[in-house]
Amino acid sequence: MSSLADRLDAAARDAVAIPQIVSAAGVDAEGAYTVQEQVVARRLARGERLVGIKLGLTSRAKMAQVGVDEVIWGRLTDAMAVADAATVDISRLIHPRVEPEVAFLLDASGDPTAVAPALEIIDSRYADFKFSLADVIADNSSAAAFAIGSWQPLPDGLDNLGVLLEVDGRVVQIGSTAAILGDPRRALQEARRLVTVPAEAGWILLAGAASAAVPLAKGAYVRAVVEGLGTVAVRAS
Repeated sequence: MSSLADRLDAAARDAVAIPQIVSAAGVDAEGAYTVQEQVVARRLARGERLVGIKLGLTSRAKMAQVGVDEVIWGRLTDAMAVADAATVDISRLIHPRVEPEVAFLLDASGDPTAVAPALEIIDSRYADFKFSLADVIADNSSAAAFAIGSWQPLPDGLDNLGVLLEVDGRVVQIGSTAAILGDPRRALQEARRLVTVPAEAGWILLAGAASAAVPLAKGAYVRAVVEGLGTVAVRAS
């Protein structure tokens, strides 16, 4: 497991794609989460700290896009955070993509205290962005960076809010929060079921994508608009 974690960590640091080494080694999903933990432990040893959790493959669009049909999770660190309307350096990524999401702010019990629109930048460390379930889990569920808009009080409903993803002022994806497990609040239930790391007050939960991800090019200005929650934007450099 340690050697697999070393190779994935090096691929992320050097921005060099590698083959699907985890599935090739015969590692199952449970073992892949052990590799993920070891990959992130290397980041923490270099000074990063955990700030939350992401869920992945929570929409049928994303499942179809990557050929995997099970909800997964990964870890977020402070080094992945990008301020709203700030610039994100994608030169350190292999083949970055961006997707609109909903984020929850958690208390120490894992309960939500606020909600916000979010952008997640994903980046598989595998060649051609192709992987099995075990591969993507071990690769920290393709986590790369994220931006959070303004936190809002929890509304009465989150199950069918319109979502737009814009690139350079042009709408490239139209979605709905219903794409996130039917209701983003179900992501909280999934996190409690799946995640093995105890939540801490102030942690973020990225509930999953409301549309398919799109490639992110250098110089692009990307904005997500979530009905009733507001906007969040980043510029790629």
